[in-house]
Amino acid sequence: MIRPVVQRVIAALVTAFVVAFIVLSANAVAYYVSQDMTLDAIGEVCAYYLPSAAILFLLTYLAAFLPLLSSRWSGLAVGVVAGVIAGFVGVGLQVGSSYPGFLAFLDQAVFGLTTLALVFVLATVIVMPTLGVWINRAMRDVLAERRGKTLALVRAPASTLANGLVTHVARKKVNLDLADAQWDAYVETLQECGWRIIEVDARDDLADSVFVEDTVVILGNTAVITSPGSPARVEETEDTESTVRGLGLRIERIEPPGTLDGGDVLVVKDTVYVGSSTRTNAEGIRQLRVLAGRRGYTVVAVPVARALHLKSAASVLPDGTVIGYAKAFDNVSLFSRFLPVPEPHGATVVIVDPNTVLMSASAPKTAGLVRGLGYRVITLDMTEFEKLEGSVTCLSVLIR
Repeated sequence: MIRPVVQRVIAALVTAFVVAFIVLSANAVAYYVSQDMTLDAIGEVCAYYLPSAAILFLLTYLAAFLPLLSSRWSGLAVGVVAGVIAGFVGVGLQVGSSYPGFLAFLDQAVFGLTTLALVFVLATVIVMPTLGVWINRAMRDVLAERRGKTLALVRAPASTLANGLVTHVARKKVNLDLADAQWDAYVETLQECGWRIIEVDARDDLADSVFVEDTVVILGNTAVITSPGSPARVEETEDTESTVRGLGLRIERIEPPGTLDGGDVLVVKDTVYVGSSTRTNAEGIRQLRVLAGRRGYTVVAVPVARALHLKSAASVLPDGTVIGYAKAFDNVSLFSRFLPVPEPHGATVVIVDPNTVLMSASAPKTAGLVRGLGYRVITLDMTEFEKLEGSVTCLSVLIR
């Protein structure tokens, strides 16, 4: 299994090598064509620009690792900065070696940047936001496939779980021992399905902290730390952020006065459905739209009328079909493909692999419906968490 940090290193190295090689080659070909050179001269041109290529390799590696090549716009910015620095310093070193003295070096270095390094800079500005961004994404996708099912972020129930918030249901007595047993079975099932468990430190002073999904949204290699809609849950994000930072994910945040719970965010390929609920407000949706848009996602806001969160009433199957309890929404046409289910607790599933989903045992009719679609269905008792408006999706954050 390839760890996320190692994946980033490999992807960054490959991206840096490809970008530096293509820019160096393009630079040599441009000189060959424009100066009517012989083939033998191409080697001399490459040798002359080798310092610039080496600097470009280093800068591209750093940008890809951070990661700053997540979109074409950020790639363009990196290309401008890296091209100018690599071109100026690399050509300056070559020119300066022939012109001793600071003033002579500076004069020739400026000349080199505006003439000798011009093609190198232009090639970098073109290659970085196009091929560079594409190679970096492709490498991460390939390595993710090799990694297969990877990390499942979970958090053990607090001893104060029974004091958790309820909004749309009447409060019922929670059996803490049974809740612990159900959580253990949930985690064990994920492990059996091939997921490596990462535990966020438990906090007994945070009653709802077992619902770790609400504290972070994963968009590719970016972890968006949420701004919980309930003041009582704000501190839950601290330990989650520390944990995902340690996994090497890029960190972004939803800032007050925006509020957003992770349970309101449903990612379906390149579309992000966001519930407008009692826990997620318009400013939180706006901020997520900006963050997700930079990474190539389209955000669709969905009013949630009769459920705590969007994912309390809807989730997605492996083929991209959204399944949900239609009575929780005023308008399901906002979903590109929607399949209604007969039971409220059947609206939420966790995709554990392309052919298998995990769902609550409280929805036998929906389980039969999903099996009829050709999927393997694993059912678990979630009764104690359902008393607090929780579901199978709330108890984990899957980092693929």
